[in-house]
Amino acid sequence: MRFEVGDIQSLPESKGVRFDVGDHRVAVFRIGEDVYAIGDRCSHAEASLSEGEVFDCLVECPRHGSEFDLRTGQALSLPATKPVPVYPVSIEDGSVYLTLEEA
Repeated sequence: MRFEVGDIQSLPESKGVRFDVGDHRVAVFRIGEDVYAIGDRCSHAEASLSEGEVFDCLVECPRHGSEFDLRTGQALSLPATKPVPVYPVSIEDGSVYLTLEEA
């Protein structure tokens, strides 16, 4: 399923935005002209990653400080040890699209 999240310029720089699409809860981040989409739930404590602080291509969970790579979803620091899902993003004529599997 393909979902449009809006114009790239409407996404805040180095901040997360949460989108609920079907059964998917997705955190979308814009860093410069790049956009990343990961599962919004921290794999350790279910906190919303879209509310976390962004450093380069990392987001820090607001609850316990675990860091996740926005490119791979990998957990990079404790207490999280499991990755979060990563979703393909495409940008066409300034519009940002996510590709999500049917749930």
